[in-house]
Amino acid sequence: MMTTNRIKAAKRLVTGPVLQKVAGSMLPFYRKIAANRSFAAEWTTAVVSADLALMGKLLQSIPALSQVNNYGTNGIGYFLSFPFKAPVYFYTNGTTIPPGMVQFTFSTEAHRSIAAAVAPLYRKLAVNAGFAAKLADAIRRKDQASVNALIRSQVKGSGLKSVTVEESGVALLFRTRFSKYP
Repeated sequence: MMTTNRIKAAKRLVTGPVLQKVAGSMLPFYRKIAANRSFAAEWTTAVVSADLALMGKLLQSIPALSQVNNYGTNGIGYFLSFPFKAPVYFYTNGTTIPPGMVQFTFSTEAHRSIAAAVAPLYRKLAVNAGFAAKLADAIRRKDQASVNALIRSQVKGSGLKSVTVEESGVALLFRTRFSKYP
């Protein structure tokens, strides 16, 4: 079944510091999903059952996300939004099955596989201001080739099927052996 990892903004603005803040906040979450099967299974339960209270409880266990108040689920994925000053307002990170394919389905193992795959990208964004600035610039210019090259330099493996610039962010489409859904 699996998911896309989306990073997108309410407005068409993205900067290196925005990417760094979001990546630095999300990295501990993705590491925990990849490393802790029981945490990942609880997260899946929260996503599929649309249990925002459980999502909040799980987010509270990760210091970098304990203050996040803007999160949600659509039963096939989840979204966490990070507040910024105008003109950005919010930048959203999420993982979801493309809408219209299925309802109330989310694979723990596929999610864990994707989390492990994107962790190096999030680490690079969080700690390397130059890399984050290059990616933000390529996104703003809608430079698909540069965005693809930058993302694929960090996300290894055959599970990543496509990288697409969308609005002020990037959609990564994965296919894993754990799910029939992308």
